[in-house]
Amino acid sequence: MTDIDDDDPIPASIALAWGRRPPRARGPKPGLTLERIVAAGIKVALTEGIGALSMGRVAGELGVGTMSLYRYVAAKDELLTLMVDAALGAPPAGTPGENWRAGLTRWAVGVRAAYRRHPWSLRVPISGPPLGPNNVAWLERALEALASTPLGEQEKLSTVLLLSGFVRNDVTLNLDFAAAGGQPENPTYGELLRRLIDAADFPALAAAVASGALDDDDDPDSEFEFGLARILDGVQALIASSD
Repeated sequence: MTDIDDDDPIPASIALAWGRRPPRARGPKPGLTLERIVAAGIKVALTEGIGALSMGRVAGELGVGTMSLYRYVAAKDELLTLMVDAALGAPPAGTPGENWRAGLTRWAVGVRAAYRRHPWSLRVPISGPPLGPNNVAWLERALEALASTPLGEQEKLSTVLLLSGFVRNDVTLNLDFAAAGGQPENPTYGELLRRLIDAADFPALAAAVASGALDDDDDPDSEFEFGLARILDGVQALIASSD
């Protein structure tokens, strides 16, 4: 384990999450750990929502003074970054002999499951590239899945960014839809559109309405699988063009 350098541009809390030791200081032995602080923050987010999170609220959950937290975390934004990283968890190891498509599918399904366990994490703004150890490990696993392909390194990173954005959007959309009460049972979306649109003005949409495709409730899992498969089809085409 290495020590944290006072001149290191990486926030001390991030370095600490990677196992780097803070500088020794005189005084009583600290009674907290970064892990306890992050776990308390996650508990507040899960039970009360991300809007309820504050350094004071987390300190209250731990039964300590608010200033005690600043020995480990410089600001609320840093704490949120660490909470999201902890909520994501470590990625599963790849399967021997797994091809790139199976690897990325497993990756996307795993990230989606983590977001669904911790929906509050999607309400935390993305302020920069991933630096937490779990986030970096997930990035490594995705790039590892693409390692045997002829794609360039920038293309691999862009593929991971595309896939990550799709997963985030899928979970966010379904959470928002559920929070709004879901699709009304009567009338259906298709029936509402039948009353609103003129086929002459909206011929393509009218065809979809007439087919009955908008009268059934969407299956979130089926929609996810469809979208994921189409993205991977595109990656497959890119790989084929790179051979």
